[in-house]
Amino acid sequence: MLFNSWLFLLLFLPVALAGHYLAGAVSLRLAAIWLCIASFVFYGWWNPQFLALLAVSIAFNYAISRWMLRCAGRPRVQDAIVAAGVLADLAALVHYKYFAALFNFMSELGITHGMMDPLALPLGISFFTFTQIGYLLDCRAGIAKEGRLLNYVLFVTFFPHLIAGPILHHKEMMPQFAKQDNFRFRAENLSVGTMLFVMGLAKKVLLADAIAPYADAGFAAPGDLRFWAAWGTSVAYALQLYFDFSGYSDMALGLAKMFGIRFPLNFNSPYKASSIIDFWARWHITLTRYLTAYLYYPVAMAISRMRDRRGLAAGSAAARTPGGFAATIVLPTVFTMSLAGIWHGAGVQYLVFGLLHALYLSVNHAWRIFVVGRKPVAGRTGTRAGKVASVAVTFVAVLVAQAFFRANGVGEAVRLVEGMMGLRGFESLGTLRYALNMAPGDAWRAIVGTHLQFVYVLALLCIAWFAPNAHQILGRHSPALFKAQEAALAFMRWRPGAPWLAVLLALFFLCLANLHKETRFLYFQF
Repeated sequence: MLFNSWLFLLLFLPVALAGHYLAGAVSLRLAAIWLCIASFVFYGWWNPQFLALLAVSIAFNYAISRWMLRCAGRPRVQDAIVAAGVLADLAALVHYKYFAALFNFMSELGITHGMMDPLALPLGISFFTFTQIGYLLDCRAGIAKEGRLLNYVLFVTFFPHLIAGPILHHKEMMPQFAKQDNFRFRAENLSVGTMLFVMGLAKKVLLADAIAPYADAGFAAPGDLRFWAAWGTSVAYALQLYFDFSGYSDMALGLAKMFGIRFPLNFNSPYKASSIIDFWARWHITLTRYLTAYLYYPVAMAISRMRDRRGLAAGSAAARTPGGFAATIVLPTVFTMSLAGIWHGAGVQYLVFGLLHALYLSVNHAWRIFVVGRKPVAGRTGTRAGKVASVAVTFVAVLVAQAFFRANGVGEAVRLVEGMMGLRGFESLGTLRYALNMAPGDAWRAIVGTHLQFVYVLALLCIAWFAPNAHQILGRHSPALFKAQEAALAFMRWRPGAPWLAVLLALFFLCLANLHKETRFLYFQF
């Protein structure tokens, strides 16, 4: 079931909300049971056969967590239990997501025989698997001790985040599920949540889906694209991905708020980032913190301890030397981003995507440590022109990496990048010259008609770069656990009242008018 479907908007959501608040008026337990049932219906609507997989995954991980907690005081036994649990989770993920690709790759090398069709990928398997692995690791660390099965099931299955995130942390969610007030009707929850949900729906339906045909057409034959067409295709996909995933994240947070629950911020205008480090602090924020906490930091700390045992510099002192920088910054970054790339898909192109971002991050860290870090504090303030240049360079770097993220293979991505570099030449300006020789009105129509993609891309870039995001518009009313700043202009700040109600209704009916087909969110494939 999709958030942007008639079924969800006009049937499932009203019924789920009504049942939630009616049950909440009776008891917290009944409301939690209702939400679990609604979430299983939501998940199973797409493909009921995967309900069993979700249920088994939840039962298995909950049992592992209970077993581990019962072995408190026996660290080696706990280590073995958590290792078994994590390996089982990863085995299920590999089976559904990577096994066919690995088998076919070995067939191409002559190791195996025949080819295997990809298995049907259960929706959200990466997200609910990562959520539960994080929970097991926190149980081992003594951070998570939740013992109620109902709350754990709700933590994993709560439908606003189940399919494509955000990736939740138990310490943020368990206390909320334990509060009776969160299950009672409050007008503020409904008004704020609905506003945020509709803004996200508009991003998906009116912006992402509208630019998608341009991106799809370009990636269908990237080897035929010359300079401007290649750049147009790359930027069109970047904008499609931006508004699609940003729209989903806003809808997820808006839906959670309708049910009295707050999620962490997952998207914060990443194309405004002035560095790759800043970009990953804004893009898929909950994935970034997950990778940092469970991959990057453990590897970096293990390397630091190893260096310390050998009498070598560790920590920040090590990072200021070339060898220490390579060991304590570059190596953990390459490890983390390689796995981040592979997490998104089984193709080699996803690994290249991750390695490119590892390179970007390493260069960014090196610049901060060896160049900016050696300047006097007073001389580190940049100019406005420098900030604009930094945003532009960051955006171009992201575009190059996203070519591998979107293409069907490394070869197609390379061909697109070749076009972006002008290796296949530049388009003729004959059409534009012809248009400029026309009468003024005809010339304008010809330019707009011929370069409609350019005009639309430019408009969406202006929104991404200069307009406040949904959480800045909501400002202090934003339901995100980590709030963004308020919009700079007062008229862009949401307030309860008739003007913003009119905006909400106009956006909602405009979205309904454009629900000609149900388009899946891009992150559903991960």
